[in-house]
Amino acid sequence: MSLKLDLQRHSDKKKAEILQRFFKTGAGEYAQGDIFIGIIVPVLRSLSRQYQDLSFAETLQLLKSPIHEERLLSLFIFILKYNKSDLTGKEKIYKIYLNHTKYINNWDLVDVTAKHIVGDFLKNKDRSPLYKLAHSDSLWEKRIAVLSTFHFIGNNDFKDALKIAEILVQDEHDLIHKAVGWMLREVGKRNINFEEKFLNKYYKAMPRTMLRYAIERFPESKRKAYLNSK
Repeated sequence: MSLKLDLQRHSDKKKAEILQRFFKTGAGEYAQGDIFIGIIVPVLRSLSRQYQDLSFAETLQLLKSPIHEERLLSLFIFILKYNKSDLTGKEKIYKIYLNHTKYINNWDLVDVTAKHIVGDFLKNKDRSPLYKLAHSDSLWEKRIAVLSTFHFIGNNDFKDALKIAEILVQDEHDLIHKAVGWMLREVGKRNINFEEKFLNKYYKAMPRTMLRYAIERFPESKRKAYLNSK
């Protein structure tokens, strides 16, 4: 398969070692055992355009790879396929995505894909699948729930984002703290009143990292007021 040869050609052992550390693949870390071969994201995006006509079966096989870059590449390909598909095709890719979340198992895999597939597909539909994800025991499914709402936020639709923030406001994992804080910040960029209404209710209960992300763009005096009164 020429794709495998292209992946080998672009791999870099030194970059792989750096990525292994950066994405926390050590024993007891959140991505324990994940394997990197050292291919940067712009190259993967280029390869996704080159191989976007892979069959669904071949793309799904890539998603099931133990190699991180192959999983990311498959997700880039699925986004390209999704964007070219009719509603039936979009639904098929959406279902593939949610049925294979165990392979979408690092923050970069979630962050570059969830809003483009899950968020887009649910924009005019029942959004209850997001609440199921938000209540999951899986770190990555919870992060998918959060990041999917970015599609709605971009259209000034904040209701589900804020409800999911309520569900996860006291979650224990740092990657959820960061994701929810980021989500709240994005709400605030579009409507500060919605964000501050949420913060005034929950800022004392939320983890400090979540709060810091949420108020990152506030004036310094207001940031200090939130942090000092927590």
